[in-house]
Amino acid sequence: MARVKTGPVTRRRHKRILKLARGYRGARHRSFRPANEAVMHALMYAYAHRRRRKRDFRRLWITRINAAARLHGMSYSTFMYGLKKAGVGLNRKMLAEIAVHDAESFGRLASLAKGQL
Repeated sequence: MARVKTGPVTRRRHKRILKLARGYRGARHRSFRPANEAVMHALMYAYAHRRRRKRDFRRLWITRINAAARLHGMSYSTFMYGLKKAGVGLNRKMLAEIAVHDAESFGRLASLAKGQL
């Protein structure tokens, strides 16, 4: 069999990894092996944290709704239960936006939820 030289393929692979490692400190942006390790870790974290972001935002929304509901004398769980019984179909993201930007409307929602309990 003929000998296969992989110079261009290796160079292309190295260039691709080093391009992804731009902005890293020290040898991590200069040398292939440390750059490759750093890029592999970064890509794994990016994958995991795209899923994590969804959980983090839901926690933030729940915290904001809870704080606003407590200003109206209710806990988060009773507020959500009251809304569910009232047939209000707003999701947590929109409820959190209303709680932050439109306290008057949130107060009406809270009184509606209270009325259903």
